[in-house]
Amino acid sequence: MLPLVAAAIALVAAPASAAREPVDREAELAEAIGNRVAGEPVDCIDLNRIRSSRIIDDTAILYTVGSTIYVNRPRSGAESLDRWDTLVTRTFTTRLCSIDTVRLVDSSSRMMTGLVFLGEFVPYRRTRN
Repeated sequence: MLPLVAAAIALVAAPASAAREPVDREAELAEAIGNRVAGEPVDCIDLNRIRSSRIIDDTAILYTVGSTIYVNRPRSGAESLDRWDTLVTRTFTTRLCSIDTVRLVDSSSRMMTGLVFLGEFVPYRRTRN
């Protein structure tokens, strides 16, 4: 009986210890960008052209516009970024700009989990070969 209990504890403990290992967010961001090259930062992007968004935990928000990925590293609140949260943006124009704020809302509880103040949008485009 004791060996079965020890095996069960080992199975439960393994994922918990793996979850505590530090994750390299910059490496995750580099992988998401791929072989694209950074362009000059811009203050705004058109909302109607955004196809998708993705959060890199504690680091950045990625907005896909066509084949370009715009990386936004918030001026404040990046530590609240969590890939499982929903981005809620209230804008008064058709553009998302570096002066805007984004609320983070937990998808299951619908409670606000954070607020980020956007920074500049850095475009990453594929190189022409």
